[in-house]
Amino acid sequence: MASIDYSQKIPNNVDLASDKRLQRALEKWQPSYLKWWHEMGPTDFETKEIYLRTAVSVESDGWAHFGYVSMPEYRWGVFLEPLQNDRRIPFGDAYGKPAWQDVPGEYRTDLRRLIVTQADTEPASVEQQRLLGHTAPSLYDLRNLFQVNVEEGRHLWAMVYLLHRYFGKDGRNEAEELLERRSGNPDRPRILGTFNEPINTWLDFFCFAMFTDRDGKFQLLALAESGFDPLARTCRFMLTEEAHHLFVGQTGLGRVIQRTCEVMNAHPDAQPREHGAISLELMQKYINFWVSSSTDLYGSEVSSNAANYFATGLKGRAYEEKAYQDHVALEGSYSIEKIVAGEIVKEEVPLRNAMNEILRTDYLIDNQKGVDYWNKIVKRHGIDFEFKLPHRRFNRQIGMYTGAFFDLDGKPIDEHTWNQKKAGWLPTERDREFVLSLMQPCREPGKFAAWIAPPNKGLNGQPVDFEYVKL
Repeated sequence: MASIDYSQKIPNNVDLASDKRLQRALEKWQPSYLKWWHEMGPTDFETKEIYLRTAVSVESDGWAHFGYVSMPEYRWGVFLEPLQNDRRIPFGDAYGKPAWQDVPGEYRTDLRRLIVTQADTEPASVEQQRLLGHTAPSLYDLRNLFQVNVEEGRHLWAMVYLLHRYFGKDGRNEAEELLERRSGNPDRPRILGTFNEPINTWLDFFCFAMFTDRDGKFQLLALAESGFDPLARTCRFMLTEEAHHLFVGQTGLGRVIQRTCEVMNAHPDAQPREHGAISLELMQKYINFWVSSSTDLYGSEVSSNAANYFATGLKGRAYEEKAYQDHVALEGSYSIEKIVAGEIVKEEVPLRNAMNEILRTDYLIDNQKGVDYWNKIVKRHGIDFEFKLPHRRFNRQIGMYTGAFFDLDGKPIDEHTWNQKKAGWLPTERDREFVLSLMQPCREPGKFAAWIAPPNKGLNGQPVDFEYVKL
């Protein structure tokens, strides 16, 4: 069904009422989720009415309703794209066979691992961003933050439904543990390193939404091709919501860039920071940090796990059916650049073993579109500066480049050179203190903090000075 049933305690379009055992299990989990939201969600704004969008259908047009709601009253639920009765597995050894509507026993462990890893990122980002509301540069931005937060919460519901529905007791235990891990906790951290990084400023938030949520987009695209049809249908609808998160990151940082360019043109003989703006060079350092951290999320360049996921039909390539002709990928190879005795050497590896690197390449190409968007803003203001993506080898903590040192262009350097130059490439403690000092709230409708420009237009046809959050 395309429409969503909001008469149920848990809104859904999967006919939850027909499976009483599953319904009871999810309703039992629901209070634990709300307790987690109260403890780890956005602080001190629970009673405020926010102008949020809520899914009312999974159709591509007219799927969302906008209106005021307090976040604890947001109707989180389970939404899947409609079932395609004749869907076939689009890749791997089972290419062309009917998609699975239940979990094949031999793939049970691997599927659960994929789902849990994706699920763990959703509450993690909410935890990372829980204090940002106190320093929002405008009501418009505050509303966008909360929209991202509630949708990350809904994405957690999407994955928890799969765990409860298809993985029995193991799935229920995993669902409980998703609410027990904490971002940045030294004893029970989140699974992936990037989701344990602190997000103390809105510059970090915009970079996270631009680069880390874009990783989420490509992971969801790969899972949306899965031969396990419920997972594919779940991820396809999550992608609809994820698009807004990328918009928040790309346009948010674009507005910071615009404001800085305005200050530079108004005060050509002064540094932007002297007038409360963030320099373009400092923004580049934040970009370098978040791109390199998010690039790690794809894992090792050569991966037997990735090859196995592809072979078994669990996780494909982004746009598998549209972008590729050979969906089995038993033939052919992929060129990987390795470091041998301090030199970069190209090596051909079996195509299936390079699936992580293929997805990472697609991600970096997509990132470049956002960078091009920012550079157009700079060019319009007549300023001689160009944002660039750091090379995929820069500042890596996972994969074959771990432990080695590279400059922004990916050229090998020694540790001494790295230590000399890293303060010019990555944010220093002093840099972070300065950006944090700018994070003063601006809560009057239509007003914006001095370090960020207003958006070109409001949301959902509303004016920029609309009261997006009722404080």
